[in-house]
Amino acid sequence: MSATTNAPADAGMTDELLRYLQQGRDALLRSLDGLGDYDVRRPLTPSGTNLLGLVKHVAGVELAYFGDSLGRPSGERLPWVEDGSIWDSADMWATAEESREDLVALYRRVWAHCDAVVRELPLDAPASVAWWPEERRQTTLGSLLVRCVAEVSQHAGHADVLRESIDGRGGRDHDEMGDDAWWTAYVARIRAAADAYRTGSVATEDGS
Repeated sequence: MSATTNAPADAGMTDELLRYLQQGRDALLRSLDGLGDYDVRRPLTPSGTNLLGLVKHVAGVELAYFGDSLGRPSGERLPWVEDGSIWDSADMWATAEESREDLVALYRRVWAHCDAVVRELPLDAPASVAWWPEERRQTTLGSLLVRCVAEVSQHAGHADVLRESIDGRGGRDHDEMGDDAWWTAYVARIRAAADAYRTGSVATEDGS
């Protein structure tokens, strides 16, 4: 497939979408800062969600959409894809043999490859997602880009909550919102509003 440069109208939208995508990527990696290997790997929800697994997952997602689905494979070897264990959710957690450094480095290489592909092609460039149902398998780069922005942002939000559950560190704008005293008072107001319903003391709109 020959390279096709984005049209001027496409370029502005591409830049904007890539900016939002990069914000999500940065937030995911920021969630690992200052934590030991155990904390970035351990399951933190009943379904096993963990910080390093989120990084591993989105690296594979981006590579599949912006590489394989657009006919621009990167050449990266993802063992969990090659052996089929991805279908048993092997992309959602890091094995003991997979180092944090290697997975983060993989994700950064994925950024470079995917961004280059996105900037080469127009947003209406055809794409085919092999694992989607056949009736909707054919799509476009633009649709995949929007989908990836949404998915990476969603997982970045997951990572913020997981990180807060480990050591209380809030998201990027936590300190901009207020100091410890502000947050303590804020949470107290939320708890008080919730407690009113737990005790059944809040009247309904009709007064009952």
